Amino acid sequence: MASHTESKYEFGGPFGAAAITLGLPVLLYFFTFTCNDVAGCPVPSLLNPRTLSWEKLRSETGWPQGGIWDLCSWEVTGAVLAYYLFSMILYVALPAQEVHGTKLVQNARSLKYRLNAFSSTVVHLAVCAVGTYLQGAEFFVWTYITDNYVQLLTATVLIAFALSIFVYVHSFSVNTTYPNSNLRELAAGGHTGNFIYDFYIGRELNPRVTLPFFGEIDIKTWCEMRPGLTGWILFDLAFVAKQYRTYGYLSDSIIFTTFVQAYYVLDAHYLESGILTMIDITTDGMGFMLSFGDLVWVPFLYSTQCRYLSVYPVHLGWTGVAAVSAVFALGLYIFRAANSQKNVFRTRPDDPNVKDLSYIQTKRGTRLLTAGWWGMSRHINYFGDWLQASPFSMPTGVAGYIILQAESAAAASHSFKMLDGREIVQGEAKGWGIFFTYFYVLYFAILLMHRERRDDAMCSKKYGEDWEEYKKTARWRIVPWLY
Repeated sequence: MASHTESKYEFGGPFGAAAITLGLPVLLYFFTFTCNDVAGCPVPSLLNPRTLSWEKLRSETGWPQGGIWDLCSWEVTGAVLAYYLFSMILYVALPAQEVHGTKLVQNARSLKYRLNAFSSTVVHLAVCAVGTYLQGAEFFVWTYITDNYVQLLTATVLIAFALSIFVYVHSFSVNTTYPNSNLRELAAGGHTGNFIYDFYIGRELNPRVTLPFFGEIDIKTWCEMRPGLTGWILFDLAFVAKQYRTYGYLSDSIIFTTFVQAYYVLDAHYLESGILTMIDITTDGMGFMLSFGDLVWVPFLYSTQCRYLSVYPVHLGWTGVAAVSAVFALGLYIFRAANSQKNVFRTRPDDPNVKDLSYIQTKRGTRLLTAGWWGMSRHINYFGDWLQASPFSMPTGVAGYIILQAESAAAASHSFKMLDGREIVQGEAKGWGIFFTYFYVLYFAILLMHRERRDDAMCSKKYGEDWEEYKKTARWRIVPWLY
């Protein structure tokens, strides 16, 4: 029988969904134009609103001569689609691990997934490594990304909207007389009947398409693990090359940031099967939230720090590198140790490391761990994840800079000089750039807090009184003794 769910909105309901859908693309354009390599980060006009004028702002932001129409390019859109096509070819051509996901709620069976994101990304990087060896920092991929950054942003935004429209329309072909033969089903919270909200949150749980040559493609997992995450590394490397072209050297800050972010991505790819138990796959529908998040938000927002450092090459020194490395290592340890402990407890309960840990035996027949990492807080792994992501922003320091023309009399004693003669100083911009470079850390904290609230609501519904008992033991949500 068809599933009828009571409308329960998240993200502020239809109004919040509309605001996010329209607001996030605007925010990324704002970041792109007001933190740049033309005038500064932020551009000087924003520091002196009284002198603000459209002509001045357009000059400082590098607004294209052709106006809004120059924000997009058919050629660049074709290049993005070619990149997606190459990624899809690797998805089919490379050896893959085939695994089953969690059991579907309505169909009571599991879907099979083809996993080879790690080897796919390695091929991308190998191709770029060869190109860089032959052409250095002038390798065409690196220059193409930095020279067409705005047009790349527009292309991916348009593709994300197009994909969102497709999966929304496609979802109405789901046979809601469960179980059905093709294992398609609607997401529990994605078919409220409100167009704006359902378009944003996603109606169908795991939409798939069958394409000539490629076969069946799971749209959600493909978008989640491939073009955006791999693109994040490629963007970082493009900004590394840009810094070298600009200054003739590489700063330790951009090397460190690129390394830890690449490690973060490659680790996720190497452990790709872990995504199949995440809320994105098991619960959320495929709509604008995931389409935009995977294809646009990840590569463009998450590479902001390297984009900043490509223009303002902060030097950390050995002490600074050691400090941010320690924070990253601590976060990684907490994240890995907590998840490993939970996995061992579930799969090998007689293991000496977990057999004596206390737990609650639930009425559902499962057990809730109340000791070790999971006795400290209900999502200690989220704290570790946030902590290991914080060093992405830390190398930017007290961010902010102003770009002065060559031989400017206003140049300060402490400045960076570009090969073209321009000089970079912090001046009155110092500290104001934090909005750009630390936005990711703030956003990620809010994301994890919101995700924890969603998990709590689902676990409360799933375990009932047993969950309330567990919360009395594990009092803290994420950060022990704080939150």
